[in-house]
Amino acid sequence: MSAELQQWRVTEPYLNLHCGLGEGPYYEAATNRLRFVDIKKKRVHVLDLSDPAPGPDSASVETIQLDTPVTVTADIAGVDPQDRILIGVKFGLAILDRRAGTYKYLTRFDDTGDNERLRSNDGAVDPHGRFWLGSMTDFGHDLQAEGSVYLFDGAQPPRTIRHPVKIPNSVGWSPDGRTLYFTHSTERIIYAFDYDLQTGEVSGERPFYVHDGPGEPDGFRVDAEGSLWQAVYGESRVLKISSEGKLVGEIHLPTKCITCTEFVGTELFITTAGMEEGEGTAEQVELSGALFKVDVGVTGLKPFLFKLN
Repeated sequence: MSAELQQWRVTEPYLNLHCGLGEGPYYEAATNRLRFVDIKKKRVHVLDLSDPAPGPDSASVETIQLDTPVTVTADIAGVDPQDRILIGVKFGLAILDRRAGTYKYLTRFDDTGDNERLRSNDGAVDPHGRFWLGSMTDFGHDLQAEGSVYLFDGAQPPRTIRHPVKIPNSVGWSPDGRTLYFTHSTERIIYAFDYDLQTGEVSGERPFYVHDGPGEPDGFRVDAEGSLWQAVYGESRVLKISSEGKLVGEIHLPTKCITCTEFVGTELFITTAGMEEGEGTAEQVELSGALFKVDVGVTGLKPFLFKLN
């Protein structure tokens, strides 16, 4: 089976900022920049992709330091992303003013009170312009199945779609928009649902891909042909999973904790998380938290835009 897989191998990082938990890569097409976050260090990084060899101190790297875990970003319909973007933060969804470096909550997970044990995790905008966002146990607390998957429609209080979950991760759609995929990391399962393009309702939950390995599936993106490019945390790999749910390819990376993927043309950008000394080889630790890229010969789907109203 393994001999039939498409294989890619990446040996060097594109940029090494030594992220504590690099996540949420998002291609900002309007400016040819790549945004990604460091959840642990509470940062949004913005990288100018016109620089062929950026360094940590390069002018092509902009960093916005926040006072809250920031987990994911998205563009807003009708809004210049250089001015404002949507971000997932500790207690829900917020709008980040990029020029001022400040944010304001749009709506919280729970309008009756914040739960200090929880924070947001991954999410995405759906074909209707709504935002799907998971919550999970925050750093410093014992990990429990106490999170949820929420659906945010504009500034309205969110609707709870799934509870409880332990580590809810990426959400994405098939090229025709009729299938929603959702990764529940701790179950090691990618679920598929029927997505109604008229109503936005989901039904028909079923396992799409069950991961057999020591690591946990983390973030993914879907390509134009319908395959998922699924990062695996703890296995130094990104998996290419066909629209039939079959493993058809893999990307090997020089560090262990692979977190998420994002397409820029036919190049796949890959975020990773930091490791401590003793958790791997010297090279794995040194390159942990770096950003990688590899040309995989296929383009990704364009993201949907969040609708404020």
